[in-house]
Amino acid sequence: MNKLVHTAEEALKDIIDGSVVMLGGFGLCGIPENCIAALVKKGVTGLTCISNNAGVDDFGIGLLLKRKQVKKMIASYVGENAEFERQLLSGELEVELIPQGTLATRCMAAGYGMPAIFTPAGVGTEVAEGKEVRNFKGKDYLLEYAFDADFAIVKAWKGDTQGNLIYKETARNFNPMMAMAGKITIAEVEELVPAGELDPNNIHTPGIYVHRIFQGAGYEKRIEQRTVRKRKAAQE
Repeated sequence: MNKLVHTAEEALKDIIDGSVVMLGGFGLCGIPENCIAALVKKGVTGLTCISNNAGVDDFGIGLLLKRKQVKKMIASYVGENAEFERQLLSGELEVELIPQGTLATRCMAAGYGMPAIFTPAGVGTEVAEGKEVRNFKGKDYLLEYAFDADFAIVKAWKGDTQGNLIYKETARNFNPMMAMAGKITIAEVEELVPAGELDPNNIHTPGIYVHRIFQGAGYEKRIEQRTVRKRKAAQE
């Protein structure tokens, strides 16, 4: 199976209006910048996006929100995006906010082929509304269903032509579990090497989970909130 494609546009060729898409990343760390830009250019609408957060107003998933391409956002945090807030309050955007651990575990369940999980997170809160609650050994748990995503789009540091991926430090975040969970997984990488060049002991996502891979370019790697300590006055 030839997994190598040459551009983000080619990788996303069959994403259509109404698709359910997982996007790796945490904040602006480890996000698939090239694929997001290609989705904006493609102009698909009615997307359901599953991601830890919704980017910022002018970057990441925020670019899709700005152009009204997202119908529903499933995330655990959305606090840095004013346009997201506006669309939510105006009723233009469907939103499902879920605990971060539940988001991760629902991704993992999809990757493992499990239909659902039970979790104590959210019991007794708005998160539990309309969901089955079951008691195990005296403790209540919520039934949460595995995600059912058409596509998973992830970003890795290195990859090979067979789809094996290595992530760098905290940019790993949600990428490995989302790579396992999509019906079709698309990976963009900073460095693409021939099959066999990556040390098998260092591979985080085996190529069996990846259907398409390409080498990205021009990564900005923005920082959401840049915080620096004040420089101490020079001592005399």
